[in-house]
Amino acid sequence: MSLTAAEVAERVGGEVEGDPSIVLHGLAALAEAGGGDLSFLAHGRYASQMADTGASAVLVDRSWEGTCPATLIRVDNADAAFAGAASFFAPALALREPGVHPTAVVASDVALGVDVHIGPYCVLEKGVRIGDRTVLYAGCTVGEQTEIGADGLLYARVTVRERVRIGDRVMIHSGAVIGSDGFGYLPAANGWVKIPQIGTVEIGNDVEIGANTTVDRARFGTTTIEDGVKIDNLVQVAHNCRIGRGTAIAALVGIAGSTDIGASVRIGGQAGVAGHVQIGDGAVVGGRGGVTKDIPPGTFVSGFPAMPHGKARRMHAHMMRLPDMRRRLEELAVRLAELEKAVRERGEDEPA
Repeated sequence: MSLTAAEVAERVGGEVEGDPSIVLHGLAALAEAGGGDLSFLAHGRYASQMADTGASAVLVDRSWEGTCPATLIRVDNADAAFAGAASFFAPALALREPGVHPTAVVASDVALGVDVHIGPYCVLEKGVRIGDRTVLYAGCTVGEQTEIGADGLLYARVTVRERVRIGDRVMIHSGAVIGSDGFGYLPAANGWVKIPQIGTVEIGNDVEIGANTTVDRARFGTTTIEDGVKIDNLVQVAHNCRIGRGTAIAALVGIAGSTDIGASVRIGGQAGVAGHVQIGDGAVVGGRGGVTKDIPPGTFVSGFPAMPHGKARRMHAHMMRLPDMRRRLEELAVRLAELEKAVRERGEDEPA
């Protein structure tokens, strides 16, 4: 699709500064953009690229000031406007036509809603229920007595184990496993004894779960992911966790068992959360943070063990100065030794 700068501005609620008739047909980052591309500036660290960008038009916040050869489209939030523009130039792929592929294996008592698509080589076991307009791409497996709501989308090779309940408008990306056994063992004289994991997983509405993420079933009771939660790729959610409404979790996060995470929490990439802790509503855990104890609501923590972000930054600054502090201590030790030697020599020279 091609749009003029004026047409883009109209769709994103912006104002054109430059040539409104310039034609745009793609999206690109500032440093990579060429003629016909629309780009954006949402972070100050990339401001230096504005003067040299090859983009034909750039989305910027209304308050931005600087030099740029491209036509500017001033908006309230450049990041959000660019996300919206993505749908103009790269429309979502059309969902698959309703029906069950002949290679799919579907138990006789499976209940399928209206306009459901079951792709090649999917397996739907006994008692499965799939809501209206939900799409399962190739190779998905859905275990016994599992329920998936309406308007869902499971990409290729998603595995949902038995007795899991998934709400409406849930998107799960390839390779994710929902409802695998929690990691539970007891030590014994001859090794480890597995603790039965007889609980389940409940996922609310409007949840998105990234590729190769795993959500373990509860030892007993429920592992719960509430409405609107967004989980990135390669995240581990262990047994009996609760993730509150609207929380967002970045890639490579590990959450140990029986952790309670509140609403609208943000957890940065590679963070780790120990088991049996609580993270309050609206808290933020910085990337690679290590949460070992409860985090109060609204608190921003980082570092290991996780502490208030300001304190973590000061601790890091002190650590970065350690080589210089060691050098100064070594110099002081030499000077002290010289002073002690001078004192001893002066004492020996004095008459008895």
